[in-house]
Amino acid sequence: MAIGIVAKLTCKEGANAEFEAGFKKLQKVVKENEADCLFYLLNKSRDDDTTYYVMESYANAKAIEFHGSYEEFRQTSKALGPLSGGRPEITIMDQID
Repeated sequence: MAIGIVAKLTCKEGANAEFEAGFKKLQKVVKENEADCLFYLLNKSRDDDTTYYVMESYANAKAIEFHGSYEEFRQTSKALGPLSGGRPEITIMDQID
């Protein structure tokens, strides 16, 4: 069963362009290294310019365990830290087929 995740992220005021560029790099890393990640998409809120939502889908629990466990992911995501407005809010869901 596929597993979905929605992560609510915030970036610091005025850091949108850098945050979005850094996330695009992270998306590339995920696409190149995580065959069981079905999608990994960044969306910006229409109501708050500093709020973003990452919509993710993984083929199985093993894919989620692998996500973020390798060095290239950790290094690329670490660059987003200084641009972040706080800890992400994560929601994990089971896909209904």
